[in-house]
Amino acid sequence: MNVQERIKEQVSAHPIVLYMKGTPQFPQCGFSANAVQILQACGVKDLYTVNVLEDPDIREGIKQFANWPTIPQLYIKGQFIGGSDIVREMYDSGELQKLLVE
Repeated sequence: MNVQERIKEQVSAHPIVLYMKGTPQFPQCGFSANAVQILQACGVKDLYTVNVLEDPDIREGIKQFANWPTIPQLYIKGQFIGGSDIVREMYDSGELQKLLVE
C-alpha cells in the first residue's frame, strides 16, 4: 500500500484525524499543541493522531494528499478541514463545534 492509500485509509477509518508533530501528550510544535488544545476544548474524546515525525513518508505524503504545505492537518469525517490557524478561526466562530457534532 502506498503512502497516499495509507492516508486515505486513516482519514476514512476514523471520524477525527489530526496529523501532527508529536503526540497529544507531548506535542513537538506550538501549532500542533494549539490544534490539540482546541479539539480537547470541544470535548473530542476519540481523536486519532498521526505523529508525522515518526514517518517521513507520511510527513511528505500528507502535504500532497490535501495539497496543504503545513502540519498539523485536521480531518473530520474524511474531509480536510485545515491547519492550526483555520482550526482556531473555526473554533472562535463556533463552526468547528458544529462540524464535530453533526
